[in-house]
Amino acid sequence: MWNRVLEAARPSYMLTVLGILFAVAPAVVWTTIARTRSVGFAIGGTLLAGAGLLISVQQDWIHAPRPDAHLVFTALALLLIACGAGLEGRQENSPPPEWASRRNGVIGFLGMQFALTLVAGLLYALIISEGSDAPPFKALPSLPPGITLVNEGIGCGSGGCSRVAKVTSMDGLSRPEIIRELDLQQENCRSSGWLLDWRDLCVGARDNGENVTIYARWGY
Repeated sequence: MWNRVLEAARPSYMLTVLGILFAVAPAVVWTTIARTRSVGFAIGGTLLAGAGLLISVQQDWIHAPRPDAHLVFTALALLLIACGAGLEGRQENSPPPEWASRRNGVIGFLGMQFALTLVAGLLYALIISEGSDAPPFKALPSLPPGITLVNEGIGCGSGGCSRVAKVTSMDGLSRPEIIRELDLQQENCRSSGWLLDWRDLCVGARDNGENVTIYARWGY
């Protein structure tokens, strides 16, 4: 039994570790070329703060589109380190040749990281354009007190797949009252991403005759 639990948890654990390594990599490589306290601490602290925000997005502590967040992070990290390296080079008249070599290596590494992130993001955008995936469960609205979940699943049709959940009232509310309590008299749509994910996330509710079905679907 424990073996099966460990095998199921291993992919999630590995993704978490890889995500953290991805986020802290710019700060780590910056330490190899930082030469002054003022510039070194300023750039390093900013990179660590950005890494913390990115890890928060990876772990769903902050709600933001992950592909867009990774792309923006790598682009800003590359720009920040390039500016920091320029400032470091100006503060000394003749930096040693090995420093210039390390600087070029760091910028090359971050450029490769950005290119790989961009390619992965474009592949992600190509895959989501198929419209075959359903929004995650967290896309459904949170339930107010007195309204409880009956069941949850995925429904697919000609327009794609939706995340659906049936809810009912423990306080004797009618189905129209439940919909009003959820503030879903009309379908609400908002942008799902910034750059790579151009879909809208639409959330609504409908009276199915027995209880209320709430749903989340992708809009194009």
